[in-house]
Amino acid sequence: MSKLPDTLTIGQVADRSGVPHTALRFYEERGLIASERTAGNQRRYARSVLRRLAFIRTAQRVGLSLEDVQQALAALPDGRTPTKSDWSRLSTTWQAELDARIDALQRLRDRLTSCIGCGCLSLRSCYLHNFQDEQAANGPGAPKLKPASEGGL
Repeated sequence: MSKLPDTLTIGQVADRSGVPHTALRFYEERGLIASERTAGNQRRYARSVLRRLAFIRTAQRVGLSLEDVQQALAALPDGRTPTKSDWSRLSTTWQAELDARIDALQRLRDRLTSCIGCGCLSLRSCYLHNFQDEQAANGPGAPKLKPASEGGL
């Protein structure tokens, strides 16, 4: 069995991670991943970048912004690759935010269904109807669709 190379080209990283070349360059510009340059100015990534990319993509799939991911990665010592315990600790800190998003999505799903589900599209029976702009007193946005943790109704 041959030893795996310590560094990977951008094409190898894209193939192994499923992250397009353009996204890899974008992540590098944002400081989420790093590469070294060869004498010919080609990017070479440490093999550990694959785990870092998995961390980034998983965090994005659960709805976290790149800024949230960047802050989490910046908190790791010496820019190291996240470990299982890092993920466990970070995912615990994101729990409240994810719960609020789930609440907002469930409210949206439940309330839009009742409005559109009747088939008449009548504002007389729509839960979201805002008669005489009575919701203006509840601040900006759509208070009937906000998560309860943000003052939603």
